Amino acid sequence: MLVTAKLRRRTKAAARTAPKALGYRTLSGLIAAAVEQGRLILISGFLNRIGGADLPDGKMSWLGRHCANAYRATHGTSPIRVWAQHRTTGKWNHVYAYGPIDEALYEGLRSYKGTRHLLTTEAA
Repeated sequence: MLVTAKLRRRTKAAARTAPKALGYRTLSGLIAAAVEQGRLILISGFLNRIGGADLPDGKMSWLGRHCANAYRATHGTSPIRVWAQHRTTGKWNHVYAYGPIDEALYEGLRSYKGTRHLLTTEAA
């Protein structure tokens, strides 16, 4: 019992001094690893891939909502969530992660008029 209490104290002390990024990475676990390896992508990564990286944050946010709604309509559940750091503010947010070729990403582009210009005949 004494070892358990000592281990618990040490673990809590280590958690208090750990960098914030490590804490969020730990919360996300295997999902964050899949995002880093490219097996899952975020909306920002998808937009970088199709040439929409210069969109303002507000449009990216709305695209994310449209993609999530398209995913829910197709699969009946919400996409996987992961903690990610905001590209400009540095704050940590819960965002959705998708498969690299998930149809919900393209359906979100089609349904949101602020990103329809990014569709090409190849993506459509």
